[in-house]
Amino acid sequence: MKKIALITGINGQDGSYLAELLLEKGYYVHGILRRNSVAENQTARLDDIFHHERLELHYGDLTDLASLIHIFQHVQPYEIYNLAAQSHVRISFDIPIHTSQVDAIGVLNIFEACRIACPYAKIYQASSSEMFGNCVDDDGFQRETTPMRPVSPYGCSKVYAFNIGRNYRHSYNMFISNGILFNHESPRRGSNFVTSKIVQGVIAIASGEAKKLHLGNLEARRDWGHAKDYVYAMWMMLQQDSPNDYVCATGVSHSVRDCCEYVFNKFGMNYEDYVVLDKKYLRPEELHDLKGDASKIREELGWKPEYTFESLMDDMIISNENYNKVVGNIYTPYDAVR
Repeated sequence: MKKIALITGINGQDGSYLAELLLEKGYYVHGILRRNSVAENQTARLDDIFHHERLELHYGDLTDLASLIHIFQHVQPYEIYNLAAQSHVRISFDIPIHTSQVDAIGVLNIFEACRIACPYAKIYQASSSEMFGNCVDDDGFQRETTPMRPVSPYGCSKVYAFNIGRNYRHSYNMFISNGILFNHESPRRGSNFVTSKIVQGVIAIASGEAKKLHLGNLEARRDWGHAKDYVYAMWMMLQQDSPNDYVCATGVSHSVRDCCEYVFNKFGMNYEDYVVLDKKYLRPEELHDLKGDASKIREELGWKPEYTFESLMDDMIISNENYNKVVGNIYTPYDAVR
């Protein structure tokens, strides 16, 4: 029997790593792309697998139910990974309606299309630590039972998607698992996300192409992991006999300031000489600290992250296209785990 999987948002950070993982495991992988007028840049993260004989791409959109039904009927996937989203939290304040249409109603469209076209399929729904907002348990962690009080349009949309997934699970006996993933990064992270922005900014300063790095709230703390570890967790969730909801996190948080200090130090620089607080990067309502307790997925599925914060940042630094042009013998990498 063919193992057939479908990934929405396949050309994103998580989608591209997940596609590689599934192809390595012998899957036939189908991906949904949203039409982009600049097609040359749309599949850049898929360059290594673009011509793979078991990979097929389709144009579709989460806000277009008809396109989803058509694709699901054609592909008949056994596993569906819904990773497509308007995924930038700060930008969700600028485009809240679009964010809600994609991240909330778009997810409902996925469930409806599956219920109509392939109700037997197992679905992974990408939930987010942003759903918790500033609500933290007494021990300083967030877990599956922590109340959800989001502080952004993105987080609010993800809460709707999380709950409608649970509703469809119970109402229609569908296999829908929510992965409540905390922040995860990689060399494929978009340039407008803070970890990527810091790495690119520091290398630009080190090369003389920039003088300052403009950032928002330096005290915001996040539980940062590597996307490679987290897509493996997604796959594990769909290999179970029953659907469930799992927090996926490292259990260690660092501030944006910590991230700046680490990367600048690698190039022999003091971040305080270069980082500028820019109010335009501040959120209307700030989320202060995210730190996840992944005990459930560790104990029930045996998942654990292999990357640390340090080895994650090193991977992002070393993989930067301008790294070799800048560093020479300045940079001494952290001991990599892979």
